[in-house]
Amino acid sequence: MTERSPAPGGLALVESLVNTIDLESGADALDTAEGRARFGLTEPDVDAARELRESLRAALLAHAGHPPHRTVTPLAGLLAAAPLVVTVDPADGSAALAPADEGPLLSRVAAAVAEAVVAGTWMRLKACEADTCHWAYYDRSPAGRSRWCSMQVCGARAKMRRYRAKGA
Repeated sequence: MTERSPAPGGLALVESLVNTIDLESGADALDTAEGRARFGLTEPDVDAARELRESLRAALLAHAGHPPHRTVTPLAGLLAAAPLVVTVDPADGSAALAPADEGPLLSRVAAAVAEAVVAGTWMRLKACEADTCHWAYYDRSPAGRSRWCSMQVCGARAKMRRYRAKGA
């Protein structure tokens, strides 16, 4: 959907999960065995993964200043259920939050969000403004005010719609 490079660190997991569905075509990677395997999911895990995906999308839309795309479970409530532990590197003494169990997607996402909050990168992960897209992307613009996953696709469409609406 976009030509942008992946989000840094653990945010790549979040971005990848949100982008498992193409809203325009309806194709959902979580419907496939390969798509589920990418996230360590089994079929019974898919409904919870979809709920997490849409809660993340709502947060990413908020990061970009857009209203939620639909009513979703609040992300904070989902992440509160994720067991995390503090790990300490014996070599340098650095500490980090990590999933208590590497298996559950929720715990890995919670650890990625916590890492991004500490690094100051969480608010840069956004969802495209276009209603037919809402693709997750990492905003690398200097001002941090990017609105679309791709200026060439979604941005150009939005600008053309505005231009045509003016009666030109």
